[in-house]
Amino acid sequence: MQKITVDEIQQNPLKYLNQVEAGESFIIIQADKEIAELKPIQSINKPLRPFGLCAGEFTVPDDFDAPLPEDILNAFEGG
Repeated sequence: MQKITVDEIQQNPLKYLNQVEAGESFIIIQADKEIAELKPIQSINKPLRPFGLCAGEFTVPDDFDAPLPEDILNAFEGG
């Protein structure tokens, strides 16, 4: 990772932005102190899962949302 000064960025900001767009990262220095990092944004666009991906692979029982038996509830509560 290259280190550049604030003055260098101010002289030619487009040069550094183009390099960041190409994948490079920079540490920005002012008065011999690192103050910021300039780096590309990591894409977090994941493809959407298709609707009904697991259709037909399992069935939800009718009592899915029924209260749990007391012994199981007690086990969750440390009893």
